[in-house]
Amino acid sequence: MMYPLAMERANHTVTEFILVGFTTDPVMQLILFVVFLGVYTVTLVGNIMLITLICNDSRLHTPMYFFIGNLSFLDLWYSSVNTPKILVTCISEDKSISFAGCVAQFLFSAGLGYSECYLLAAMAYDRYVAISKPLLYSQAMSIRLCTFLVVASYLGGFINSSIITKRTFALNFCGDNVIDDFFCDLLPLVKLACGRKDGYQTLLYFLLTSNVIIPLVLILASYLFIITTILRIRSTQGRLKAFSTCSSHLISVTLYYGSILYIYCRPRSSYSMDRDKIGSTFYTVVFPMLNPMIYSLRNKDVKEALNKLFK
Repeated sequence: MMYPLAMERANHTVTEFILVGFTTDPVMQLILFVVFLGVYTVTLVGNIMLITLICNDSRLHTPMYFFIGNLSFLDLWYSSVNTPKILVTCISEDKSISFAGCVAQFLFSAGLGYSECYLLAAMAYDRYVAISKPLLYSQAMSIRLCTFLVVASYLGGFINSSIITKRTFALNFCGDNVIDDFFCDLLPLVKLACGRKDGYQTLLYFLLTSNVIIPLVLILASYLFIITTILRIRSTQGRLKAFSTCSSHLISVTLYYGSILYIYCRPRSSYSMDRDKIGSTFYTVVFPMLNPMIYSLRNKDVKEALNKLFK
């Protein structure tokens, strides 16, 4: 299928991109619209509900819930960067996105994605302090330190996002302007660019290391110390109780990093745009919906706060 304005040749300025999405079948597009609308609605309700509970219930005014509340706020923002455009693309014949709109979507999507990597690392450190120093937990994880870690997560994410956005859209897009994806993502955009990309690929590897690999190493280091501390606990019940405080965060880290590493850290020969779409859908659309469930369904304090709110 040939899209309008799909062929922007050399020496012509690309003024817009065409988002292919998942399929060109009208029936499937309508089904996907209903599915994504349902996911987005659950995402909004779940994250807003969790933020409301944390703000209103004094029992949830602890460092752990401070981070969970900020994670919910980030997920609200993250989901809202991409999902509304996906919904429009599913039901509209106009699949285009302006060059400026693509830049903005790429900037915020990358910035929030990087910030989430840093925030999950900060939450791992919080779990380490809670388990290794339970009596000094509130003093060690002061509101000042927690705020610093959250602000540093956003700063680190958006500084790096600004760098990669500037370099990505400085590439020469001299061929097709059709993005084989549902949003302005890194790999499909690089695929459209022509000319030498050696310096760009070096920068890409550096940012991948600093924004994904280093936070993941910090998370693994935190859990190594957590496991060491748990093994020192003599009673089985004490070990299970200590580990249960980390289980939600561990599930969250596994799902989020699993989908990112699947897309960006596999051999180039195994790349598949269809599989990459599924992976990127998971961490940009589905994961923000799952987080409130992960941190509330297994959490006694959140359940009690929810019951109190409805009563």
